[in-house]
This record gives sequence, C-alpha cells and structure tokens, in this order.
Amino acid sequence: MSKTAPRGEITIQTLAMPADTNANGDIFGGWIVSQMDLAAGVLAKKIAHGRVATVAIHTMTFLKPVHVGDVVSCHVELIKQGNTSLTIAVEVWAEPAISLGQYCVTEGTFVFVAIDEHGKPRKVSKTT
Repeated sequence: MSKTAPRGEITIQTLAMPADTNANGDIFGGWIVSQMDLAAGVLAKKIAHGRVATVAIHTMTFLKPVHVGDVVSCHVELIKQGNTSLTIAVEVWAEPAISLGQYCVTEGTFVFVAIDEHGKPRKVSKTT
C-alpha cells in the first residue's frame, strides 16, 4: 500500500545535489541515512533537553530512488520513550523538480540515548 501523506513533523528539508549521487546517478543511500539521523537527532535533542547519541537503527527500508534536483523532506515522530532512550520513526519524502507531487522514498526507526557531559546515559523527563 502506497503512503499518501507524511507521518510526523517535518524537521529537515534540503535539495538533492549532484555531489550526493552513487555510481548509478541516484542519490547515495548513505546520504539519505545521514539526513534521517540528523532529523531524528533534532527531535531527540528537543525532547531530551540536551545531548543525545544515536545508538541503533532498528529498521531501514529504501522504497524508491531519490534523484538530483528532488526536494528531500525528513519527517519524524516519537514512537517510544524509555528512561534514557527515545525511539523515533523517520520518513523521507521526495518532491521531484518536474512534478507537483511527493512520494515516500525511505523509512526507518532510530534509537537515541540522552547523555550527560561525560557521555554517560541520563534520564529523560517523560513527555505528556
């Protein structure tokens, strides 16, 4: 089943550039993962009120390629909060330069841990 609208709040929006392509001319998957990690990190830092570190990517699915010139948007949503950890769903949507529609290209689940000034896990206040 094809998704019709992004889930969560938009956190990062950028333009896919030629320097980010793989050998096939599509946008390199590692670049997309990096954007997803940054987007999830923005939400994690906001919820944790401080430093966080990525500790896992539980799932990662590439659905469609991203092309040079596409507007790439990362949408994030908190799906689980533990004592020190945050699990965040990330969807990446692309809007081609030559069309008015957008489509989901990638989705994943990232886990962050709140850390103190010494890099040790710290408690996160529960969100309401």
